[in-house]
Amino acid sequence: MGVAPRASFAAVDLGADSGRVIEGALSRDRLTLTDIHRFPNGPVTLPEGLRWDVLALWSEISTGLRQAAGRRSTTGSELRAIAVDTWGVDFALLDQNGMLLGNPAHYRDERTNGMLEEACRLLSRERIYRTTGTQLLEINTLYQLLSLVRRPGGLDGASRMLMMPDLFNFWLTGKAATELSIATTTQCLDLESRGWALPLLAELGIPAGIFGEIVPAGRVLGPVAGSLGSEADLGGVAVVACGSHDTASAAAAVPATDADFAWLSSGTWSIMGIESPAPIVNEVTMRHDLSNEAGVAGRWLLLRTMPGMWLVQECRRTWARQGQQHSYEDLTRLAEEALPFGSLVDPEAPELQKPGDMPAQIRELCRRTGQPVPETTGAVVRCAYESLALQYRRALGRLEAAAGHRLGRIHIVGGGSRSELLCQLTADATGRQCLAGPVEATAIGSVLVQAIAVGELGSLEDGREIVRQSFPIRNYEPVMASQWDDSFGRFMEMTHASN
Repeated sequence: MGVAPRASFAAVDLGADSGRVIEGALSRDRLTLTDIHRFPNGPVTLPEGLRWDVLALWSEISTGLRQAAGRRSTTGSELRAIAVDTWGVDFALLDQNGMLLGNPAHYRDERTNGMLEEACRLLSRERIYRTTGTQLLEINTLYQLLSLVRRPGGLDGASRMLMMPDLFNFWLTGKAATELSIATTTQCLDLESRGWALPLLAELGIPAGIFGEIVPAGRVLGPVAGSLGSEADLGGVAVVACGSHDTASAAAAVPATDADFAWLSSGTWSIMGIESPAPIVNEVTMRHDLSNEAGVAGRWLLLRTMPGMWLVQECRRTWARQGQQHSYEDLTRLAEEALPFGSLVDPEAPELQKPGDMPAQIRELCRRTGQPVPETTGAVVRCAYESLALQYRRALGRLEAAAGHRLGRIHIVGGGSRSELLCQLTADATGRQCLAGPVEATAIGSVLVQAIAVGELGSLEDGREIVRQSFPIRNYEPVMASQWDDSFGRFMEMTHASN
């Protein structure tokens, strides 16, 4: 009698800085990840603005999936499904024949400047928030679309809008649909009806016809079609709409055993949240600008999106342009050597959201707020890390106010969970136990949803148990919590925020 092949799944995970195709193999009660293909991702500056090189991404995805299919003969595994997740808010426009209308715009493109204020002038912040339950950010899809409506010919020829993961799913299967978690990043969804907020969109002049079917996470969209299916022997492999926003997939992989936790997805962006059986929209969530996002398995995520490792990533890019090459390990070591509790910045400051000379921007903010200017590389990175940790404390307080109770621990997942310094600073600043890992949470969450969709796993709880058994989780206990109170007071006063 032959041995049944182990089931494997391909997670295509596209972040704002890099992309990867990762194979997740399930064998009994263990999940193993294998890097199949990694590649850079980043915006391209064109005469018309900042754009994503979507054709290059499709080429890299195709390469990774071909490699995944080719592993069958050497690993003995059976590739059961594929899923794609990406960052949120960005989208592609298609014509009536399903053809792409140009490269999708990058969320940091300047076309949205002033669009949030314009939308609030027409509809009011309260109405937008109470309808959509989404944090008002100028990068949101709603304001990107409004910018196109305001530009002559901006939506000419557009018959359909697909969010970034939905575009790749469309190219994989021929099925055009928008998965619910990525739809909730748009600020175009009506939380009560779970459909598109058509009256709100109409008042902004955004045509309803470009929006299509919304499907839940875990929906099998169909098999891989077209030349990729036939040439790469992928024709029988299912394409699953996972938690297509990377946050939803990352939250699915949190190895929690109870409900007394907040989670922090730490990458280019930092996203802190809690799980809820239903959206939460009230005076507290509106005052603190918290977002409701669909998770997987019927869960909802109440969260706050904040700048994250972007600050350090952009500093590193600036220093590289100046001829100073630093690994992240180098930067962490230099930050550890710098004096603690020096200068602070608000990571959400508008000046820090655009590409450019990030060290100079950080120094200028410190100068403007009457603080010591961090002159050395280590001092700049220490300032960024301590400011991020205090930002997490502020977000945790807002989430606890919305939840109505204190949260006992924080699960940190994603690339930022590898930074021992940032994890310890987060534990100290918040006064909470922090459990760091898994690093590849987004890919793991994608694999779990795929496995549930094709019947290899029974539930998300089963999947989280497998995560706990398969990946190391590092514990960080607060050791300097009381010393952070003064810094937090300075931080809150400086940012004119309230807890």
